[in-house]
Amino acid sequence: MEKPLLGISMMGEAEFLSAVLPLLQNNLVDVLEWSFDTFFNAKEPDWLDSLLNFYAENNRLIGHGVYYSLFDAKWTERQEIWLEKLKEEICKRKYNHITEHFGFMNTENFHQGVPLPVSLHPKTLQIGQDRLQRLQNVINLPVGIENLAFSFCLDDVREQGVFLQQLIKDVDGFLILDLHNIYCQACNFEIGMQEIIDLYPLDKVKEIHLSGGSWEESVYGRKMIRRDTHDHAIPEDIFSILPFVLSHCKNLEYVIIERLGSTIRTADEKKKFLDDFTRVKAMIDSSVWNERQKDSWTKKEYNLSKTPVEDVMFYEEQSRLTKILFDNTAVDALKNEKFHYFNTVNWEPEMIRTAQNIIKKWNPY
Repeated sequence: MEKPLLGISMMGEAEFLSAVLPLLQNNLVDVLEWSFDTFFNAKEPDWLDSLLNFYAENNRLIGHGVYYSLFDAKWTERQEIWLEKLKEEICKRKYNHITEHFGFMNTENFHQGVPLPVSLHPKTLQIGQDRLQRLQNVINLPVGIENLAFSFCLDDVREQGVFLQQLIKDVDGFLILDLHNIYCQACNFEIGMQEIIDLYPLDKVKEIHLSGGSWEESVYGRKMIRRDTHDHAIPEDIFSILPFVLSHCKNLEYVIIERLGSTIRTADEKKKFLDDFTRVKAMIDSSVWNERQKDSWTKKEYNLSKTPVEDVMFYEEQSRLTKILFDNTAVDALKNEKFHYFNTVNWEPEMIRTAQNIIKKWNPY
């Protein structure tokens, strides 16, 4: 196989452009990933529009959605609008594929915050498959799903690889393996990164994400919580596991480094970002890439129901869970709440508190 293309997740801030300019000027950025829906309601700066168009015209642009919310149990006008805008975006510029996140964002300010996880259940799988099929139905491009950093319990961590494999099957989709998301789960649940990675169908991984994050103090004082905040250098543990991942993801095409646009403020931060990029490039270049005929993708035919799949009980539970987290309900009270689709009894108190902090941050009123 050809070696994967190395790129960056493009940000719209001028300071981010300044930080990555040396890479662009030296033609080191093979591919750009663009979170297209972050600008659905805003105008792209001229320099960004030109840069994205340049990569698109050279077949080096991939799209990453953030706000579709794959597991919302109720189909809303918001999702209809999102798909319509996606169709417009695909007409505007050429993408090689489109991806989204695992999880749901059933909050008032859905366009902020992070997705929350769902457990594997016939109904949750059915809803996720329906949403993914509706996404696939509007575009003639491969679609993929990214693994989630946040989990409430170890059971959800262990089953996510199986869940994702079943989720993408009907659309012949693929996975983004985000190694910092794996790192967060490994730290938060005291399990090895290798053990988690071994639970994923690595032959379905077409793209890898690399990033850094931050630590948050647990209110229980027992451990620090790792958050996927995209605001620091790539951890050493990720570099240590990367050669294994590169050698075992036989269908890998892209490696993307992520960093929030407003977090490269100092000369030292800029240097660390560029050093990380150089180090990842060297690891890709030094890996052995066996010859492989690239698979040709054809849009798969499937039976898409006219009416989106919904579940009243699941929607009620998503809404109730979000409200309980927002209200800072005591952990014991939350764990005693009766849910059908959320096994709150097994949830880690530290992760409940972390979710409460996330919800409060993005929904302050």
